[in-house]
Amino acid sequence: MRDTSVTQIFKGTLPQLIAVITGTMSALSDGMHYGWSAPLIPVLQSDTSPVKITEYDAAWLENIYLLGGIAGLPVTIFLVDRIGRQKTILGACVTSLIAWTTIAAATSIECLYAARFLAGFSGDVNFVAAPMYIAEIADQKIRGFLSGVIYLMMLIGILIIYSVGPFVPVYASCVVGAVFLIFELITYPFMPESPYYLLAKNRYEAAQKSLRRLRGTQNVDKELQEIAQAVQRQRSERGRPQDLLLVKSNRKALLIMSVLNGSQHLSSISVILMNLHKILEAAGSIYIAPKAAAIIFSAVMLSAASSASFVIDRYGRKILLTTSSFLTGLSLLVVAIYFQLKNSDVDVAAVSWIPTVAVMVYAAVFKMGLGMVPIVMTAELFPARVKAMGITASNMMYLVFALVSIEVYHVLSEKYGIQVPFFMFGGACLVTAVFSAFFIPETKGKTLDEIQFILKGEPYPPRGLENGSKNNAEHFSLAKTVTWPSSLQIHQPTETGGPDPIQLPRQIRRSKNDVTA
Repeated sequence: MRDTSVTQIFKGTLPQLIAVITGTMSALSDGMHYGWSAPLIPVLQSDTSPVKITEYDAAWLENIYLLGGIAGLPVTIFLVDRIGRQKTILGACVTSLIAWTTIAAATSIECLYAARFLAGFSGDVNFVAAPMYIAEIADQKIRGFLSGVIYLMMLIGILIIYSVGPFVPVYASCVVGAVFLIFELITYPFMPESPYYLLAKNRYEAAQKSLRRLRGTQNVDKELQEIAQAVQRQRSERGRPQDLLLVKSNRKALLIMSVLNGSQHLSSISVILMNLHKILEAAGSIYIAPKAAAIIFSAVMLSAASSASFVIDRYGRKILLTTSSFLTGLSLLVVAIYFQLKNSDVDVAAVSWIPTVAVMVYAAVFKMGLGMVPIVMTAELFPARVKAMGITASNMMYLVFALVSIEVYHVLSEKYGIQVPFFMFGGACLVTAVFSAFFIPETKGKTLDEIQFILKGEPYPPRGLENGSKNNAEHFSLAKTVTWPSSLQIHQPTETGGPDPIQLPRQIRRSKNDVTA
């Protein structure tokens, strides 16, 4: 029986863990930026605030953060394929550091607007580039776990700002965020770049060196060969923006990610994060103060997401997503029913604890799947040629639905009562559960290349290179369009129709009969 213990799964993956942790420290800062307004706006509205703000200003400090994210997305398309995943992440890190510095030194609302815009800009550049980097360096047996690390970092950042922000001067929380960024700027440049990106840029020796560092072994030639073949195949596809719609597999990936990213916000996550204090106050809760509830809420989310990271590669994406969406919907419907009864003049004093408990349950079940799986699958579903555009388009939908959900919440709650948007959000989650059960492909344990064949509805081609194989000849015939160095040469098919073996350096060259991987 195959050993699937945690020790066996993580065996030999330490270099990948180090690369991912150092490369996602900026996500801690991004999480602090994302949750910054909830605890800091009351501080800015106090008599001791260095910058006096109005309710109108407070609303715009939220909106301009999301607008900065939208502005950052098209820039990411250019950067990740031009300068690489690693340098793009470092650039976002510098931008976020500038944002914290601006907030700490701000003397006017305009300075805060500029800082929040930069924070949103850097956050979304980071959340496009980092998932790409992680998916491309990770061993498939722990790719789900590693892809979730960036989200865990963001949740830790939210917990930090909720725990620190209300109790210290504004500049102090900025210093905390800056420390994480400085650590990344010092350590991450020494980590290896994505071997997928290096092969796409014809830097074969660099790709081999990178893969050896990431796997902690010199014996990476089989995997390097498979990556090279995947890059070849993807080079034959056009990488134009319209190919997201024209190519069937890309179109399916875009549909799936648009639904999942939209569903995250139609499950009310941004609404709750930005209005948790007001929601609990409206519920008439007397059991816990809003500041304490916010800290507990973020801690529950972090714990649930951490658990999901460890089981996502054991139980798969599909079951977590379906179960989470269903339970999230139920918890929101409980909140909606409570407010419906309360606003109908029913005495609910004896059960005023219900919405508080329901919101905490929501935090747990949301982060176990619906709040975790989409960020993992975003980096898995799109092929390398359109990955930057695909992730960018998905993140655009994420931000648009964030703005829509917040606006819908305020309009419906003011006009019809707070229960109405929660009924809508709960229903949306149940629809997502059905969609996940019937339309989401399972990507657990699959290579990025295998996932593309699943989306195309085609069987994955046999890895054995048998002489005279028509299918293999068709796939490897793509090699004739690529100029490979002598150390990593893929020959054209022979006259008999079968391909010659991939020629690797002499010390690792294998005979045709040995190439059966």
